Amino acid sequence: MTSSAGVAHVTKMMGAAEFKAKCLAVLDEVQATGESITITKRGKPVATVSPSVPPQAEPRAPLFGAMKGTIKILGDIEGPIDPDWEAKWDAKWDERLRDDGLSR
Repeated sequence: MTSSAGVAHVTKMMGAAEFKAKCLAVLDEVQATGESITITKRGKPVATVSPSVPPQAEPRAPLFGAMKGTIKILGDIEGPIDPDWEAKWDAKWDERLRDDGLSR
């Protein structure tokens, strides 16, 4: 057999019964050596066990700071929207307490 570079190399062959008996050891060998093993049934190739190739992910931009420059702050973001909100909240709270027959 030849590789994509045109260099000849021999693939190790193994019968299905032997593969079944030694499956985990075969997987470890393939991972360690990086060489494929062809599984045969009655002398005919039926499957190939080859090392996994990690997917080549495109580099991503970091998430931290990804939204930088997309938001515009208008006005005071720390102060209350309605300067009178506390008085309104207290009045509403007192009203609910009265309706429930409770007091503060």
